[in-house]
Amino acid sequence: MDKEAFLISRLHSRYVGDDAAVVGEWIYSADAFCEGSHFRREWMSPAQIGRKAMLVNLSDAVAMNADPLYALVTVMLPREIETEVISELIKALEGTAAEYGCEIIGGDTVGGDALHLSITLISRSDAPLLRRGVEPGNLLAYTGNLGTSKRDLERLMRGQEIPADSRFYEPVLRRDFVKKARPFLRAGMDISDGLYCDVNKLLDANGLGLEPLQEIPAEIGESGEEYEMLIAFEASSLDRLLRIAQEEGISLTIFGRVASNRFRYPCGSQHFRPGT
Repeated sequence: MDKEAFLISRLHSRYVGDDAAVVGEWIYSADAFCEGSHFRREWMSPAQIGRKAMLVNLSDAVAMNADPLYALVTVMLPREIETEVISELIKALEGTAAEYGCEIIGGDTVGGDALHLSITLISRSDAPLLRRGVEPGNLLAYTGNLGTSKRDLERLMRGQEIPADSRFYEPVLRRDFVKKARPFLRAGMDISDGLYCDVNKLLDANGLGLEPLQEIPAEIGESGEEYEMLIAFEASSLDRLLRIAQEEGISLTIFGRVASNRFRYPCGSQHFRPGT
């Protein structure tokens, strides 16, 4: 068993199992963004690090059709870090949060040997989008195009440069699509661990399998940190969802039909370590 999945399986709260915990109308989520596992400082400016750290956290709220309201930010600061770098980092965190109507209201700092950020979001939703609710016959689809995050990460690890607007630096969140599409969706989640792994999580949450409708190559299925949406819906809603996607200027790829079987994609860890 994957160690992350094993850790989660040891928790016994009924709120565990989605991109965030739904407690009444309130949505609680937390994600870490750690040097050596998610980024290297030689790859990204402090502003890029702060912005992406906030975006990957905001993605959980967006994926659940929630409005992020408040954030708590904990930062481990390397001892040699300069105050100018800290200022740039915090400016990016605050500015990115504000774009989504979210305010940083506190957190903590600690000294260490690397730059690590952990962000907790407090959001609210009248109609949260969960992973549960899928039924046999439902269609599975993803928004946008997948694969560039994995491609650009591999380039960085080979010492090459990538475009400044790369998705690895700047995830694109599908907030407007989710809000418009919510009435027609059975379930959904963001694609953070790669399509293969996240489809498996969605199927596991519902105790179902999949009938693939098209082949998903590894360069797409294994590309983590895409932050596009994985959605499940009734076939009768397909035309309406295609129209919404067209209105938002994004593609919608239908790749599978939920079935009563045990189909799973091959799924490995999406984290990396320096030197690998």
